[in-house]
Amino acid sequence: MITLRLMAASLLTLAAPAMAQEEPPAPGSVVAAATPEEWVQIAPEDILVMELSPAADGSARRVVIQLLPPPFSQPWVENIKTLARAHWWDGKSIYRVVDNWVAQWGGGDPELDMDPGPLPEGVVSPMVPYVETWGKDGDEIVLWHPRDYLEDNYADWAQFFDGWPTAYAISADTTQLSGWPVHCYGSVGVARDLAPDTGTGSELYAVIGHAPRQLDRNIAVVGRVIAGIEYLSTLPRGTAEAGVYAERSEDTPIVSVRLASEMSDPPAYEYLDTASDSFARYVEVRANRHDSFYEVPAGGVDVCNVQVPIRPVQ
Repeated sequence: MITLRLMAASLLTLAAPAMAQEEPPAPGSVVAAATPEEWVQIAPEDILVMELSPAADGSARRVVIQLLPPPFSQPWVENIKTLARAHWWDGKSIYRVVDNWVAQWGGGDPELDMDPGPLPEGVVSPMVPYVETWGKDGDEIVLWHPRDYLEDNYADWAQFFDGWPTAYAISADTTQLSGWPVHCYGSVGVARDLAPDTGTGSELYAVIGHAPRQLDRNIAVVGRVIAGIEYLSTLPRGTAEAGVYAERSEDTPIVSVRLASEMSDPPAYEYLDTASDSFARYVEVRANRHDSFYEVPAGGVDVCNVQVPIRPVQ
């Protein structure tokens, strides 16, 4: 029998504005007031930097992806790091863009005259589940759980784990807890063929539309775009089958993909600790807007509409 301990923050107490405050807090003001100690720097080895070919006006297009930390999706994450170290994506392209769905890149399909080339040694499709399961004797799962605000239709509840939106389910006999990362706008996942194939990580997509939560537990989420999503979401939509570009000349070339840990001048980012008091206040304010624009507080919020604050480190 596992012991499930839920760390519930006193959100209403934390978020109560001072009586003399003229304007109730907005999400931005809560984030701005967070202390330096409440921010967590993202490890350089968990940042993937994709440089696209310049835009029509010659401006640079950089897409920065944060990769998932343990325990979720690690076999695919390790494959992606191996592919990046091998410079495998250099010269590949974004070749599929579907409105309100995904932008996809990688080696492509040989049937489309796109030769992906050999994968680095050891990069194979992992034969493991898309969920993590806990249930050994003595396991204790500690989660920060703002249950009053994050009701979820796709799981028993939604949650944040080390800065990531995740979902959880408890088995009927309460002996096992399962958890998985969820698909939100900007999430990066591993494209695959039909099961049992799970994809290698060489073909990736970013969500550029409404959160496709039906993909949860059916495909591996491995990261999220933390900068440059506009360079993916504004690309022309593909007109051939499944949103693939009809002509290869329509593809967006990828110049390079590198781990930040291997760059001479790497970008650095930090996120607001999702176990912090400020994040608890932030969730409450997102769920119950009282600032001047809002007249009717919602009383709740979808996990994908609580974007974890992320900022560059100067």
